Parts: sequence; structure tokens; C-alpha cells
Amino acid sequence: MTKAAPINAVMRALADPTRRAVFERVASSNEITVVELTRGSGVTQGAISQHLKSLKQAGLVAERPEGRNVYYRAQPEGIEPLVDWMSHYSVFWRERFANLRTLLKEIDP
Repeated sequence: MTKAAPINAVMRALADPTRRAVFERVASSNEITVVELTRGSGVTQGAISQHLKSLKQAGLVAERPEGRNVYYRAQPEGIEPLVDWMSHYSVFWRERFANLRTLLKEIDP
């Protein structure tokens, strides 16, 4: 099992829009190759490979070599640091939104 990356590595990996799109495509398929990811993406195969390397280093994807192909799949535990971080702050925002809702009702009943 892959050790979950720290939150900084996960956020850094997902900060790039192209890398985020690659991750979304990997996550939406069971397994996918670089060739399949490259098709229709408008990005070179080399660039896709570099993005996959970053995602792998962050613990977000895993690879499985089979013959001449390497299959990539999402690592659910890799996103846990981000989910934990967001959960921590959701309490903060939930309280603020409740206060805003109360204020808005007072202003315009």
C-alpha cells in the first residue's frame, strides 16, 4: 500500500489544471494507459508522462506494468490528506454560513 502524501504534495500536484484533468481522467476509469490519456487531450505523450510522474510521487496514482504498456489507476488513499484538511475547515465555513443565513433573514424577512 502506498503511504499517503502530505497535504502540500497533494495540493501542489493538483494545482496544475492539466495535471488535475489527467487525474480526473485516471480517476474516472478503472485503469488507463498514457496512450489513452494522450488521445484527444491536446497534450504530448511526454507531458502526460511527466504529469503522471508528479501524481504518482504525490501518492495519487499507482501504475501496473503489463508487457509494453503501463496502466495507471487512482489511489483513493492518496487524496485523504486533502479530504481531512477540507473536513477540518468545513466546520469553520458551516458556522459562518449559518451566521450569514441568520443575518440575511433579519435583513429581509
